[in-house]
Amino acid sequence: MSVILNIETSTTNCSVSLSKQGETLVLKEDNNINYSHAESLHIFIDSVLKSAQMKRSDINAVAVSKGPGSYTGLRIGVSAAKGLSYALDVPLISVSTLQALAYQVKAVDAFIVPMLDARRLEVYSAVFDSSYNAIRSIEAQILNEQSFSDYLSKGKVYFIGNGVEKTKKLISHPNAIFIEGKLPSAGEMSALSYEKYKKSDIEDVAYFEPFYLKDFIALKPKS
Repeated sequence: MSVILNIETSTTNCSVSLSKQGETLVLKEDNNINYSHAESLHIFIDSVLKSAQMKRSDINAVAVSKGPGSYTGLRIGVSAAKGLSYALDVPLISVSTLQALAYQVKAVDAFIVPMLDARRLEVYSAVFDSSYNAIRSIEAQILNEQSFSDYLSKGKVYFIGNGVEKTKKLISHPNAIFIEGKLPSAGEMSALSYEKYKKSDIEDVAYFEPFYLKDFIALKPKS
């Protein structure tokens, strides 16, 4: 039995799913630009358990989206996941935010570029093939007209995530396919967390930290 609670808070989308054997049973999420994760997360956790007619004691593992993404959002999700893992005495599993985002694309013989918006012309991105194998590791990169040209010259490239809006303004290529309005979701975490659960690929609850990719920089409030 593998009932896994999946938590995704790396962007404005606060998302929780309950999965069994890698299949999503219940999904609860809300994309709120005000980042209401601290208020919503535990309510969503209780909601998916109630919908599945399960108790917290039925959970066999807790999975969390590890980043990159919003510094505050990741800390909220990871803190909740670590607390639940410790309290329930179940394994903690971390899932790559960008790999889970790539799972929203169904393509054949193509490249998938999940990307999350950073500051200015910067994005956090990675490159996967159509079987979701990593082709290029996660990077924080400054976009320009030549970004991803190596992949675009070889075939179709699907861009997905909230970094797409700024990307489509710079890149014009017949092989570029832009999927707009998509954010990381706990729904796509189910298959990934289950694979890690089967292999006992788990984290140390005491020492696990989100994958920020870059150091946190506090911005001055607008006057």
